[in-house]
Amino acid sequence: MNILELVKERIVLLDGGMGTELIKKGLSKGEAPELWNEKYPEKVKEVHQAYFQAGADAIITNSFGGSPIKLKHFNLEKKAYELNKKAAEIAVEIKPKERYVGGSMGPTGQFLKPQGPYEENEFYEAYHLQAQALIEGGVDFILIETQYDLREAIIALKAVLEINKVPVFVTMTYNETKRGYFTIMGNSLEQCQKELIENGAQAIGANCTLDSRQMLELIKKMEKLKEIPIIIQANAGQPLPQPDGSITYSQDRDDYVKYIPEIIKEGARIIGGCCGTNPEYIKEMKKIIDNIK
Repeated sequence: MNILELVKERIVLLDGGMGTELIKKGLSKGEAPELWNEKYPEKVKEVHQAYFQAGADAIITNSFGGSPIKLKHFNLEKKAYELNKKAAEIAVEIKPKERYVGGSMGPTGQFLKPQGPYEENEFYEAYHLQAQALIEGGVDFILIETQYDLREAIIALKAVLEINKVPVFVTMTYNETKRGYFTIMGNSLEQCQKELIENGAQAIGANCTLDSRQMLELIKKMEKLKEIPIIIQANAGQPLPQPDGSITYSQDRDDYVKYIPEIIKEGARIIGGCCGTNPEYIKEMKKIIDNIK
C-alpha cells in the first residue's frame, strides 16, 4: 500500500524535528546536518528509530538542506547526490514493515531573479538531482517542505514530477498577518493552495514558523478537497536561546498537543511536528490519533 492509499484509510502521523534532535547529539552551529549522513550515520539512525518507536507512520530523511545550491555554502555541492542518497538509505535501512520514508527537500536558501541571482533552470536542476538521489536511495514519497516562495516550490514540484516515481507532497511556511496567511515572498495561503494543486501536488499544507494554536487557525482558512490531503506540521512555538547556548521552544508538549484533535477535525489527514518537537510530542499525537480511530 502506498502512503496515499493509507491516507484514505486513516490519519497518517509523520515525525517531528530532525535538526533539534541532531543538535542534542552534538551537531554544532555552522555544520551541515547532511554531512552527518556520511560521518555519523548511526546518530541519524537513532533519531529515525526514536520516531518510529514513538509511533510515526513515516519519517523524513536528513536531507532538508541537501540541495547542491544550499550545500555550496559548506563547499559540499559536489557531494549533493551521495549525501542525499545516503540520507534515504539510512532511513530505509531501519524502516519497519508497513511504515514509510519521505525524502525531505527544503528550500535552496537563495532567491530567483529578480530578487536574487538564480535562473529558474538552475533551481530545477538542483531539485531534480536531489530528488533523483532520494528516490534512488529508496524513499516512498518526496516532501518538498518549508517553502517560502511559491515560484521555487512549483519548480521543485515539476522537477520531482518529471521523474514520476513516487508521490510528491508540498508544504509552505506562512506568517500570520492581519490580512491572512502569507509567505515571506507575499504568496497567500489561497494562491499557494490553488497553484500547487494545479501543478500536480498530491498532498499540500503548512509547516514551520507557526505553533499548533496558529496552525489550527490556518487550516480553518484552507479549502478542503477530498482528493488532496492536507498536511500540518507545527513548530513547538518560537526558539528561545538559553544562556548555556542550548535552545528551548515556547510551546511545551501539553500545550502543543491540545490543539491536535481540532486540527484533525478541521481536515488534516497527514500530521507531524516541526522545529522543537521531539519523539515525546509524536508519542502523544499517536495516542490522540488512536483515540480518534
